[in-house]
Amino acid sequence: MNINSMQRLEFEIVKEQLKGYTVSYLGVAQTEQLTPIMNVRVIRQKLAETEEALGLIRYGASVPLPSLTGMENIMNLLGTGYLFTEHDFMNLLQFLRSCHQLKKYMNSKKDTAPNVASYADSMYTLDPLREEIERCIYLGRITDQASKELAKTRKQVAIAEERMKKKLDALLSKHRSILQDQLVTKRGERYCLPVQKEFRKLLKGNVVDESASGQTVFIEPADISMLQMELNMHKAQEQREESKILSELTVLAESSIYELKINTDTVGLYDFLFAKARYALSMQARSVEMTSDGIIDLHEARHPLVGNMVPLDFHIGDAYRSLIITGPNTGGKTLCLKTIGLLTLMAQSGLLVPVGEGSKLSIFEQITVDIGDGQSIEHALSTFSAHIKNMIEILNTANASTLVLIDEMASGTDPGEGTGLSIALLEELHKRKAVVVATTHFTEIKNFAGSTPGFENARMEFDTDSLKPLYRLTIGQAGQSYAFAIALKLGIPPHIIERSKEIAAKPVATSFPPSMESAVTKPEKVQEEPSSTLLNRCEEKEPHILEPKPKLSSEVVNTGEHKDKDQIKQRIQIGDRVYIPFMKESGIIAEEEDARGQCTVIVKGKRIQIASKRVKLHISAEELYPEDYDFDIVFESKDARKKRKLMSRKHVPGLIIEKKPEDL
Repeated sequence: MNINSMQRLEFEIVKEQLKGYTVSYLGVAQTEQLTPIMNVRVIRQKLAETEEALGLIRYGASVPLPSLTGMENIMNLLGTGYLFTEHDFMNLLQFLRSCHQLKKYMNSKKDTAPNVASYADSMYTLDPLREEIERCIYLGRITDQASKELAKTRKQVAIAEERMKKKLDALLSKHRSILQDQLVTKRGERYCLPVQKEFRKLLKGNVVDESASGQTVFIEPADISMLQMELNMHKAQEQREESKILSELTVLAESSIYELKINTDTVGLYDFLFAKARYALSMQARSVEMTSDGIIDLHEARHPLVGNMVPLDFHIGDAYRSLIITGPNTGGKTLCLKTIGLLTLMAQSGLLVPVGEGSKLSIFEQITVDIGDGQSIEHALSTFSAHIKNMIEILNTANASTLVLIDEMASGTDPGEGTGLSIALLEELHKRKAVVVATTHFTEIKNFAGSTPGFENARMEFDTDSLKPLYRLTIGQAGQSYAFAIALKLGIPPHIIERSKEIAAKPVATSFPPSMESAVTKPEKVQEEPSSTLLNRCEEKEPHILEPKPKLSSEVVNTGEHKDKDQIKQRIQIGDRVYIPFMKESGIIAEEEDARGQCTVIVKGKRIQIASKRVKLHISAEELYPEDYDFDIVFESKDARKKRKLMSRKHVPGLIIEKKPEDL
C-alpha cells in the first residue's frame, strides 16, 4: 500500500488513537505494525473477531486480560544466564495465574465468540512452574519451605540474633549513664550503642560512625564481636541458599521459554484485539461487507477524526466507477474524499468503521491520492508541479484494483489547459478501470462527467439563503462554487462583486469599463484554445468542425482595419448548432449566454450548461430554420406543446406541464 497516501489520509493518527486503548507493550507493538491486508478472507476474519470482541465488552463484560508488567524484561533475559530475582518471579507468577483465568474465561465464551475464544486454546497453563514459584516465593520473599537447608540456616540466624539481643540489652543496662539514647542502633550490618562523645573511652569496642553534630559516636562493643561474626556467617549461608533456589527457579522458567512466548504473544494479541473493540465502541463503529469488485456503498459514514460530522451517504463502482464531486469551498468535498479513503484503509486493516448498517467497502491493492497542494519549500515545487508529480505516481500504479482520490482537479494552472489535461487523465484512469473520486470547480469537467458513460456527477449541498454549506452529498447532480455569494458574505464590497460578474460574463477584451475603452487600440484575441491533448484528438475526428466560419455581425464596429476571423467574437443565439470540443459532441443552443457567461446546450436530449467560450459555432440558426420558427418544436415534447396550446385557449383545472430536473 502506498505509504504517502496512508499518511495523507491520516491513517497514522488512527493508529495513535488505537494505541491509547492498549495496556501492554505487545499490544502497542501490534498496533504499530497494523497495515492494510489484501486477502479478502483474512480481512473478513479480522473484522468478525473484532466484532465478537466488541460484543463481549459492549455490555460491561470484564475480560480477565493478563498483565504483562515485568514480562518484557523476563522474556528478554530468559536464556541469557541472568539470575531472576524474587520480584521477577512475582511478576511471572501473576502472569501465569492470569493466563489460567483467561483460558477459563474464553472457554466459557466459545458459543458467543468462537473466533476470539479460539486463540486461548493455544495457551499453556504451565502448572509445574506456577506451583513451584508459589511454593518457593510468597509476597516477594523466598519461603522457609523452599529447601531444608534454607530452613536450617534461617533457624541458626534466628538463634544468633536472639543471643545478640540479650547481650546488647545487658550492655544497655550497664552503660546507661554514658549513652546518648537508651537504644541499640545498626550501622550497616553491625550493632552499635550511641555513646556521648566525652565518654567514648569508657566503652571498649570499635567506633563505627558518629552523628552529624559530632556529639554522639556509635560504638560496636567488643563483647559482641564474636556474636556478630557468627551471625554474619549464618546470614551469608542464607544468601547462598537463596541464590541456589532462585537459580533452580530460573532454570525451570528457561525450560518453558517456548510456552511462555506463546502465552505472551497470545496475550498481546488479545490486548490488541480488545483495544480495537474499545476503539470501535468509542466511535460507534461496526463491521462492513467486504468484496473485491470495486463497489463502495456507504450509509451514514463518519470520519473517525472529525467530531459532529454530517453523515455521508456514498456509492460508486457499478453503474459508474468515476465520480466528480462539485460544490463550494469549505463545503466538505475534501472531507468526503478523506472519509472514503480512510474508512477503506481501516476496514482493510481489520478495524470496525463508523458507518450505518448495510454499508459495503471494497478491497483495493492501492489507494493513491492527490489531496492538498503537496508543496515543499525544500524542493521548491509549485502547486501545479506537485499535482503533476502526484498524478504521475497515480498513473504508475493505477489499475482495476486501485482507488484514486483527487482533490481540486485542474487547479494551479491555466483553466483551459488544466481542464483538458484533467479530462484526458480521467479518460486514461477510466480505461484502466480504476475507481476514481475527484473534486473540481470547473464546469467543463462537470459536463464531461455528465455526458460520458462510466462517469457521474455529485454535489455537496449548499443553503443559498444562509450561504452555509450543508455538508450533504447528492449523487447525480452537479453543483456550483457559489464564489460570488460567499465572497460577498465574507466582506468583499458589492461593487467588486458586480464587476466580477461582468468580467465573468464577457470576454476580457470587451469587458473594459468606459473610462478604459480609449486605451484599447487593438482588439485582443480572446478565444481560448483547448488543451493540445484534446485538440489533436478532435482534429483527427472532425477537422472540418474545428474551423467554423462565423458570419460578420452588424454589431461589430468597422474601425477601418482588417479583422482576422479569430478576433471576431462569435455570437451564440438560440437554435445555433454548435460543437463542444472537450466532449467531442454537437448540440443545439437552448438558452443564450447569461450573466455568468454560461449558455444552455441540448446534447443527446440532455440540457447542460457550458461556458460560452467553450463552444464553437457550427451552423447558425438562420441557416437551419426559417424566420419566426417556433423553437418549442425543438425544445419541448409533443405532449407539452399540446398542453400549452390548450392552456392558451382556456383554463383547464388540474392541467400542468411537468419538466424533468435536467429540463429546468
